[in-house]
Amino acid sequence: MMAETKREFNRRSDRIEELVSRMENTGDPAMRAVAQELLQAVIELHGAALERLLDEVAALPQGAEAIERIAEDNLISNVLSLHGINPVPLERRVAVALDKARPYLKSHGGNVELTSIEGGTVHLKLQGASGSCGSSAATMKSTVEDAIYNMAPEVVTVISENVAAAPKLVTLQTN
Repeated sequence: MMAETKREFNRRSDRIEELVSRMENTGDPAMRAVAQELLQAVIELHGAALERLLDEVAALPQGAEAIERIAEDNLISNVLSLHGINPVPLERRVAVALDKARPYLKSHGGNVELTSIEGGTVHLKLQGASGSCGSSAATMKSTVEDAIYNMAPEVVTVISENVAAAPKLVTLQTN
């Protein structure tokens, strides 16, 4: 996603979160219930329309290619994911996210392995530098989580098992 588009998306997302928070914190329980029902109805309407749009595009002669291109756009992909209709399977999007994070991890002596995805929870093994430096491990974990949440916003939790780096063998020579 281009930086400007990402800023605009973040600005709009922040505004939506602010409005939802204000709605949830209103003092009138009846008005809160109506507002929540309205929000849910709008989300469901948009989800149904987006799903129908994907079906129509898929039915075109080059529909599969068009859907691939559509799904590559982070903004569109994230919106589709929020509606539970992303055409790219969650496992594939998580794998792509990990591939994007790997160069950074490897530059710090680490790596990551996907062990499973259960519901909205991604289970990983972080390998490498994590054993030697707590801040390095936290940075590696944060990098992986950010990559996953950017590619798959429907993921609720990322659980990382840290695997210590294999000890380095040092050969001592005696004279």
